[in-house]
Amino acid sequence: MQKKKLSAERTSELIEILSQRFTGNMHRHKDLDWQQIMLKLQQYPEKLWSLDQMEISGGEPDVITYDQDSAMYLFVDCSPESPMRRSLCYDYKAWESRKANKPAGNAVDTALAMGIEILSEQQYRELQLLGKFDGKTSSWIKTPDSVRKLGGALFCDFRYNTVFTYHNGADSYYAARGFRGCLQI
Repeated sequence: MQKKKLSAERTSELIEILSQRFTGNMHRHKDLDWQQIMLKLQQYPEKLWSLDQMEISGGEPDVITYDQDSAMYLFVDCSPESPMRRSLCYDYKAWESRKANKPAGNAVDTALAMGIEILSEQQYRELQLLGKFDGKTSSWIKTPDSVRKLGGALFCDFRYNTVFTYHNGADSYYAARGFRGCLQI
């Protein structure tokens, strides 16, 4: 497998975008220091490719937390609405089961190809404490195996100042439903 790497020019552009987003949204990460995050990014330059995938698909990734135990920062899609990776079934099994009108792909494999993970319900709820996201869209979330085995998948949105978690057939897809991803660095 070929290593995914950004050009020096794109790396510089992405770092500038991330730095400006970090500075412009200090409420998301009050106790974090951009210089420390930069040091971490320099240790893991391969993660920049995944951050760029989040960025170019409209995710507007930003750091939201630092885990002391793992010494890792968590970048999450912070776009106001679900990123433009939409109209996707939940996973490959769901995509494969569709007999007609198959979408272009599925959320789980798209996230994997980008080198990121789909948000869990808890991560989605924590993100909503930092702003209002998915007021007009919805986002697939990690679905427990017990639900998935029965053909379902979960998604969330934010309406009436409340996070709602719903279910749908995993093979369903909608123009207003995408997924939010996260990346640990």
